[in-house]
Amino acid sequence: MRVTRGQMAQNRIRILDAASELFREKGFDAITVAEIMNAAGLTHGGFYGHFNSKEDLVAKTLDHVFKVDSNASFNLSDYVERYLSPLHRDNPGKGCPTAGMVAETRHQSEAARHAMSDGTRAQIDRIASGINGEPAERRRLAIVTWAAMVGTMIIARAIEEQALSDELLTETRTWIDEAVGGGVQGN
Repeated sequence: MRVTRGQMAQNRIRILDAASELFREKGFDAITVAEIMNAAGLTHGGFYGHFNSKEDLVAKTLDHVFKVDSNASFNLSDYVERYLSPLHRDNPGKGCPTAGMVAETRHQSEAARHAMSDGTRAQIDRIASGINGEPAERRRLAIVTWAAMVGTMIIARAIEEQALSDELLTETRTWIDEAVGGGVQGN
């Protein structure tokens, strides 16, 4: 049975969504193409109809996940609260692509690093859009806010002591609120 173009497009999205979740949860090297295709509900043989290689899949997945993430509605206070939460920490497969994949991306292709750069730039712009003030100051605050959020999430997921992990999340939320505080648009 021949697959229509519409079905091909849907299958590609299923593969990208499955890869995104698995890569965030387990890392690029710990997941095989067969596991991704299985998670997408497709056969391994169909992979090369969509991607040239696993390296190509990694780059396309990063590009895909950042586009999906950047299309969500945005309120900075709500975003920081959700991002620096135990729910986000405890569900990396459904969480932030930067926190889930940034450390390994440095070992990936130029296309993957380019997608991470584009995603980072988009997040900084998104955060800056939620801050009041002059453009240069908004950008500076957005950069340090984003770096603090991602770094905190990576560390909070890596340590075994829950109380310390929770404290990292809480104190970073408090610091961002104090640093950006009255500068949040709409406040």
